[in-house]
Amino acid sequence: MSWTVAEEQAGERIDKFVTDAIGNPSISRSQVQEWIRAGHITVASGNVKPNARVAAGDEIVVVFPEPESLEALPEDIPLEIVFEDADIIVINKPRGMVVHPAYGHSSGTVVNALLHHCKDLSGINGVMRPGIVHRIDKDTSGLLMAAKNDLAHASLAAQLKEHSVNRRYLALVYGNVPHDRGTIDAPIGRDKYDRKMFAVTDKNSKRSVTHFDVIERFGDYTLVGLRLETGRTHQIRVHMKYIGHPLVGDPMYGGRSGRTLGMDGQALHAGELGFVHPRTGERHDFEAALPEDMEHALHMLRNR
Repeated sequence: MSWTVAEEQAGERIDKFVTDAIGNPSISRSQVQEWIRAGHITVASGNVKPNARVAAGDEIVVVFPEPESLEALPEDIPLEIVFEDADIIVINKPRGMVVHPAYGHSSGTVVNALLHHCKDLSGINGVMRPGIVHRIDKDTSGLLMAAKNDLAHASLAAQLKEHSVNRRYLALVYGNVPHDRGTIDAPIGRDKYDRKMFAVTDKNSKRSVTHFDVIERFGDYTLVGLRLETGRTHQIRVHMKYIGHPLVGDPMYGGRSGRTLGMDGQALHAGELGFVHPRTGERHDFEAALPEDMEHALHMLRNR
């Protein structure tokens, strides 16, 4: 693809110019920056940096890289299995592990591990996300359920839609949350400045509801429990930033490193998961202990 910069576009950063020109929501500004660094985007046949400014008359050329193969293959990756039967498997996902293959993460994911372990997963979500009923972020640890057949998948998906699945998270956030409990009811959509991020916005957004309760206060930090009523991408992270209490160690929405507390990543853990078994009708509730670094951070705050 190629474009010629118009007078009114002169002075824009090239990464923004190209992102807007492509106009595909699935291609983020961060992705465009990667292409620029790799030499796939040029001005007058010359390489540029992502922060370069375009000038009127510049010819911008994009030569798209060959797409990565996104075939999900079984990989012998250890899993911490909390529950498993013929219909469902529940795991305790470590922080840093991606749930399913996507651009830039074609291996080492939960799906790759499940394909090796289970051999049988539901096909409702296609070949790239077999068995995956819901997701948690790469940098969130905790409980995740997957379906081994389509009957189980349909039942669990319906329970999620009806908000009858119990999903409770624990998060360590910055600041002293003043209310003992509360509800954040604020719509979430794509951030207009960075398509890879999300924000509270009235434009092209969906209703998003998070309930929280304070578990422990440390003056300049607070440990909170959170229950999701809706399940938007990055919902907890966006909502906590919105009320002025971003997650400790959140690289996108926190703005500060959590390393002073020994955290190597965001302090968010999916600690409880509960649902009705699709075949037996019995209620199942599971808990997963906090990861070591998050427990260590709390120990530091309690003993300082």
